[in-house]
Amino acid sequence: MVLYQTNLKGIVIKKSITSIAIGGFDGMHLAHQQLFLHLDKNSGIVVIQTQYANLTPNYKRKEHTNHEIFFYPLEDIKHLNGVEFLDLLVEEFPRLEKIVVGYDFHFGHKALNDTDDLKNIFKGEVVVVEEFKKDDISIHSRVIRENIRDGDIKKANSLLGYNYKIEGLRVAGQGLGSKQFVPTVNIEVEDFLLPKDGIYVTKTIINNKIFNSVTFIGHRVTTDGKFAVETHIIDEDFCEDISYKISIIFLKKIRDNMKFKIYDDLKKQILKDIDDAKSWFIVN
Repeated sequence: MVLYQTNLKGIVIKKSITSIAIGGFDGMHLAHQQLFLHLDKNSGIVVIQTQYANLTPNYKRKEHTNHEIFFYPLEDIKHLNGVEFLDLLVEEFPRLEKIVVGYDFHFGHKALNDTDDLKNIFKGEVVVVEEFKKDDISIHSRVIRENIRDGDIKKANSLLGYNYKIEGLRVAGQGLGSKQFVPTVNIEVEDFLLPKDGIYVTKTIINNKIFNSVTFIGHRVTTDGKFAVETHIIDEDFCEDISYKISIIFLKKIRDNMKFKIYDDLKKQILKDIDDAKSWFIVN
């Protein structure tokens, strides 16, 4: 019985696949890309979905690969032992000849099976990709998550191999920006890991156009105390015709969130943040 595939197109595609890479693939980062290099022309990526994946929600992973992607929720397969899991894959990918995994790959009930077991159970070729490092750092999704939570965007981007991006829907702000400070676009983010509270040099994508920007994440401790993700567009050619869906690309952290006693001090700091961002864009 074919599980975890609900549409006819997906079933047809699976029947043509000859090689797959298996993993969590949260981030689709540089180490993951090393696995994908070993895939053949008729290939697919098997994503084991877990609750920890919030660098690249399912619908965003396709941005980072040309391979077909198939999602298997961990909750649906965690009861299978190693042999049962491989039997499932062979059944769903009947032409499967090669499996590519990372050196630390485990599978089966309670993750009791390792790469040696995979080689013994699977009748085709098994490629185990060794640990991949950059700047002497072993690249793992959990390391990148820690970097983002710490606000170390530069390091996170280096390990990802691209600039970290979040996406959300435009929402109403508190209404103070355009009146007392600078105008901002407020977004509500649900599926992505947010960087540490603070001010960031960013690029904001609106209506498929990319603008230089400064983005605030955190509680507005000087004003209403509410949590917000809001971005100020610093490009002069920006107009107010704003789409509902907004994307923000993080480039550099400027500072931590701060509380000011008076609004004038906050406005001065905001203007300084904007100047710092403009200076960064001039040399980068």
